[in-house]
Amino acid sequence: MIRFEDLDFEIVRADGSVAENVEMVRSWKDGYCTFRLTNCSGEMVRLKEVVVFRGAMPYPASTRFYGEGFNMLSQYQGTLEHFELAGAYSDRLHYKLPSKKGFFTCYNLLLLFPEGKEILLAGFSSCRRFANEIRFSPDSFEFVVDCGGLELPPGESLDLEEFFFRYGSSREALLEDFAMRIRVHHPVPEYRERITGWCSWYCYGPGVTERNIEENMRVMKEKLPFLRFVQIDDGYQAHMGDWLIPHRNFPAGIRSLCLKIRENGFEPAIWASPFIAEKESELFRLHPEWFLTDEDGLPLPSSRYSFGGWRAAPWYMLDCTIPEVLDYIRTVFRTMRDEWQCRYFKLDGIMWGCMPFGRRRNPEVTSVEAYRAGMRAVMEGAGPDSVILGCNAPMWPSIGVCNAMRITGDINRSWPVFKTLARECFLRNWQNGRLWINDPDCLVLENLRVDVMGPDGVPASRLTSSITPNEFSFHKAHILASGGMILSGDVLAQLSESSLETIRRIMDCYGHTARFSDTTFRYGRMELPERTLHFFFNWDDTGSADYCLPKGVRPLTDFWTGESVAESFSISLPARSARVLSEPKA
Repeated sequence: MIRFEDLDFEIVRADGSVAENVEMVRSWKDGYCTFRLTNCSGEMVRLKEVVVFRGAMPYPASTRFYGEGFNMLSQYQGTLEHFELAGAYSDRLHYKLPSKKGFFTCYNLLLLFPEGKEILLAGFSSCRRFANEIRFSPDSFEFVVDCGGLELPPGESLDLEEFFFRYGSSREALLEDFAMRIRVHHPVPEYRERITGWCSWYCYGPGVTERNIEENMRVMKEKLPFLRFVQIDDGYQAHMGDWLIPHRNFPAGIRSLCLKIRENGFEPAIWASPFIAEKESELFRLHPEWFLTDEDGLPLPSSRYSFGGWRAAPWYMLDCTIPEVLDYIRTVFRTMRDEWQCRYFKLDGIMWGCMPFGRRRNPEVTSVEAYRAGMRAVMEGAGPDSVILGCNAPMWPSIGVCNAMRITGDINRSWPVFKTLARECFLRNWQNGRLWINDPDCLVLENLRVDVMGPDGVPASRLTSSITPNEFSFHKAHILASGGMILSGDVLAQLSESSLETIRRIMDCYGHTARFSDTTFRYGRMELPERTLHFFFNWDDTGSADYCLPKGVRPLTDFWTGESVAESFSISLPARSARVLSEPKA
């Protein structure tokens, strides 16, 4: 067991030296701690970081852990001696965030699972100004607040972020306590209506056209009228950064299309990446002075220190310490709201609004503060009753400025992606309905069929994927278990009657989240008002797996088909599959 009250701390200047004449007071209450720095010297102190706790690791190297990433795409697990990615990307390699030699680094949340002992949850329950790191090795650990070079004048004080820890036997209960403490510092902007609909990205990508949107809307009206949003994803804009200027594939303009969506009984939803622009954009050409700069005062390309962007790269990053930039962001989203009548905004790539690189016009504003100021400008333009969905986002800095959040990477019609995204999702199921509404990404139920011209000049179609029925059973059970947003990612005209019924059944459980007994995520439960759902997942690539049903569970039906399940205490699942059983409540 770690006694945090007895641990050392260290205050580090920007030049790497220890700030001897800066005092830190730690104040404890009910398992959380606040920190106040006071500059007791007669000179200005520029702060690099504060190691608020430093100590020897009391657990064996084989101890399992889970650690959050700074970015949505990054999650970590493994043991104290073996650091693994839970998803596909790391903060250090993908975004090139700095790390300390000899330590693994995660951010804001660490769970330790020592064999035969209570679980430890330790993390930061606020993220108002500063990014927070957790560094550990088999031998030692550090909890660190990154001050980003902020200056502390003589005699003045500075409050850091709050630290929280708990010991307990239940991972789910610890995470619930943690979420409730986070909400004290970051009230969640509530959104009480269901977020359901269709998204263009996984059918058409950036080549989406006005006709694609209209064709799917017509099918949605005929077969899925209970869905709400038609999400126009990346590709509608002329350039990255020019969100109000339509691509030539939208000759009538986006406003006209959005109004047509409303006329058909649905709500328009729009994608944007508000903090970046490509070099060819009108925004960058007219206002190069609005962007983060390098040491020579020139606009800083994102590829200089980080991942450059997924298309039209490198991107340039808006400086949200500039008042004119915030006014511009408000204007963009106010236009989308008032003139386009959008009330749903998917904000992608917003990680680039929080990058700790380059120079901002106001050096006394941290990267977290600048990001949150930019997000507040979005919210002010979008209005208080809108969906603000974060995607490719900095996780903790987004708490309180998003009412929905993508919590996985991008879906793809392949088994490895199905498997990876389910793991990423279940590790963050605890956030759903507590920090925001989770977005597990789109539900895909069909192998995508695209139109091609045959070698004989006759039009034909071909499948671009080969997902099996068992693999689809795994994916749809994952989306159901998430309890979050429900967006179809298929060409709606290609949906079978069975797939249409699957969407209806998932809709019936909207907002209810499965809880898992452990982090193998092989068995979970979802409590509904009139029934309990039992989830069984076989993650293995080969071989069947046997599962024992909880004793006393009777009678059972298959959730998807309604068929009765044989009276047996066990079920067998083939590889790459899942099953959901329904138990009525007394």
